[in-house]
Amino acid sequence: MPAKLSVNLNAIAMLRNRRDLPWPSVTGLGEIALAAGASGLTVHPRPDQRHIRFSDLAPIRALIDDLYPQAEFNMEGYPNSEFLDLVDQHQPDQVTLVPDDPAQATSDHGWDFRKNHVLLGTVVGRLKTKGFRVSLFADGDPDGEALKIASETGADRIELYTGPYGGCYDDPERSIAILDDLGWTAELAAELGLGVNAGHDLTVANLPPLAARIPGLAEVSIGHGLTADALQYGMDETVRRFCRACGQTI
Repeated sequence: MPAKLSVNLNAIAMLRNRRDLPWPSVTGLGEIALAAGASGLTVHPRPDQRHIRFSDLAPIRALIDDLYPQAEFNMEGYPNSEFLDLVDQHQPDQVTLVPDDPAQATSDHGWDFRKNHVLLGTVVGRLKTKGFRVSLFADGDPDGEALKIASETGADRIELYTGPYGGCYDDPERSIAILDDLGWTAELAAELGLGVNAGHDLTVANLPPLAARIPGLAEVSIGHGLTADALQYGMDETVRRFCRACGQTI
């Protein structure tokens, strides 16, 4: 089955936040994305609200519930008490835990599972008790021991950090090497019973090789590249292009 596409709305929110005005509309463009075939919407409500604002969460949840109940809401963030309270309040279908420092511009690495196994075990246990699907941000490094620790937390999935893969768009040889690492990591995760998502700097050009190397890829979460393309092609056509790049027939 082709990977599902979850549209990350953070870049749209960042553009809106440049002015004290309600456009571009985060929910409006989210609705266009879902109507065009996206399977879900992703947000990362950082503590400083420089992208998604906490006030965006209820309207996004309502959009999905009221108009696209088959779609999924994915909330990602560092598991501090504030983020976990937002999760409890807005009931996403999936919670993606990332090791971001509040000062980071964007997610740029996966969890150190050895160092954070107690924290993640506690948080994943809390989230699973409440019925959430949980995904853990992971580097594309085929480290079986680290992935075993990730699986022992009780998480359902990992999300492969594909930033290095997207970053070598002008270096085909390095791209192939990194893709192979991502593929081996996905295979190890599958052997441990973990589903595999992926996200960061994915494009229409680099998605098909990723999907071919990881045929069991469940979901991709894409924001920056998709939003950039939407400036050229429009949101609806861009979503269809990304869905086709995932292998979907649209």
